[in-house]
Amino acid sequence: MEQKRLLVVGAHSADFVWRAAGAIAKHTLGGGDARVVALSYGERGESGELWKEPGQTVENVKRHRHAEAEAAANEVGASFEGFDLGDYPLQITDEAIERLAELMRDYRPHIVLTHPDKDPFNPDHPVASTAVSRARLLTAGAVVEAGFRTAPPSEFLVFEPHQPELCGFVPSLFVDITEVFEQKKRAMGCMKAQSYLQQYYAERAEHRGNHARKVTGDKSIRQAEAFMRLVPNVVGAL
Repeated sequence: MEQKRLLVVGAHSADFVWRAAGAIAKHTLGGGDARVVALSYGERGESGELWKEPGQTVENVKRHRHAEAEAAANEVGASFEGFDLGDYPLQITDEAIERLAELMRDYRPHIVLTHPDKDPFNPDHPVASTAVSRARLLTAGAVVEAGFRTAPPSEFLVFEPHQPELCGFVPSLFVDITEVFEQKKRAMGCMKAQSYLQQYYAERAEHRGNHARKVTGDKSIRQAEAFMRLVPNVVGAL
């Protein structure tokens, strides 16, 4: 059986940890392969703890953030790559789109995760969403023979934003992360530049666990992560 491949693309290096570390850990625990791409390190706008250090520099913050993200990805069995495009504002060039599309053609992910296309509090998240959507479409083409290299279309989902009700996010899929919740907490613990978010996202996993229990009646679910499908999934029968 072909190994299932998961690609997670965030605007900043820690985005995958808060929103999808549990799902990534479940995916790799089940034998799947996972790759995380951060379009930026969040060095300017999302590294507050590091900027408290006297004499801090952008390049040093980037090094810290790369090391943190790599350690967090390792905790959940994924690889990590930083595009280093800069943040606040994140600006995506045509070259960056092609770089991401080429990565998708090489990796041929079965599932792609990224941000929703709306976020009134973060200028970079919608930019990342648009970039990933465009790269994915360029990767698959029109799903017919093409004059450029393509890859099969993937499932396309977005992970939960910080304030979902303001971002048009309506969950259509919960992943039970009870079995790997300790891995998620260790991954979150790697992100020392944003340690203030660890409690929030631990509690969010508990809330979504409650919602998943109500959907399924399965009392063994304690923690979960929420996602929203952007394209329908196809099954052989109901």
